[in-house]
Amino acid sequence: MSRATTQAINLNRLAYFAAVVEAGSFTRAAERLGITKTVVSQQVARLEAEVGVNLLVRTTRRVQPTEAGRMLHLRSVAILREAGDAFSELAQVNAAPRGTLRVTAPNDYGTSVVAPVMATFVARHPACQVELVLSDAKIDLISHQIDLSIRVGWLEDSGARARRIGVFQQLLVATPALLRRFPTADPNDLTSWPFVANTALKEPLQWQFSRSARERRSVRTQATISVNATPAALAATLAGGGASILPDYLVAEELEAGRLVHVLPEWKLPAGGIHVVYPASRFRPPKVTAFVALLAEHDKRRSQQTRAPR
Repeated sequence: MSRATTQAINLNRLAYFAAVVEAGSFTRAAERLGITKTVVSQQVARLEAEVGVNLLVRTTRRVQPTEAGRMLHLRSVAILREAGDAFSELAQVNAAPRGTLRVTAPNDYGTSVVAPVMATFVARHPACQVELVLSDAKIDLISHQIDLSIRVGWLEDSGARARRIGVFQQLLVATPALLRRFPTADPNDLTSWPFVANTALKEPLQWQFSRSARERRSVRTQATISVNATPAALAATLAGGGASILPDYLVAEELEAGRLVHVLPEWKLPAGGIHVVYPASRFRPPKVTAFVALLAEHDKRRSQQTRAPR
């Protein structure tokens, strides 16, 4: 029977071992941990002695886990995360939000909504700093040390730790000048309109309009301009390049100022969700909880203003 079955394994040694596996090198693991390579090597060797098996294969170029090492690393990550969460939770019971909050969001929603909320957040919580990573691609939250991801639209990953904090409406918009050139009374009229398509969407040309449970239109538009980002679609629409379908949070100011017109407002398009997605950890520090609450509060006000008659 190995010694590991009769005594507890030092959590620090698990942390050193996990760092070596993830870095692929004792030297890089030591740099990441802020200690010497000798200490890391000694602690991993003692861990191997405790469990009674070789955990790593050492070559001149790289250190790789054995099959037993892969099994232990998989368990170690969960154990270390739970231990870290437990200590953090104890340290921050009833604590005010503090520290750096790293958030990722799509370019359009991040710029128009999240960035202003960040300013309010740091004003309310001066012990906090916020870093916003704008990306329309999904980012691995753990490897990029992201505290919170904001996703707009329809979540595909049903297993994600997510919470819906709001909704947005998709609006058919055009400039007043374009609407005068192409008057319309029905969604089917859009087939003859110039259209700005956002190819970042799954179906940038196919749209489902409804006016009641029984009255629906499925319309396929013809793209005269195609772009792969929502802000670019807005810019092309404002320049008169065509009509487009854009989220309400992005066009609210343009509609208010009269630079764009909501075309066929009696016809609705499917609404989308605004979600926050958390890393796979049960513990959420006060900075995360406070920011999500503020963002949800902001989105509720925005939705009410959008629905209010103009």
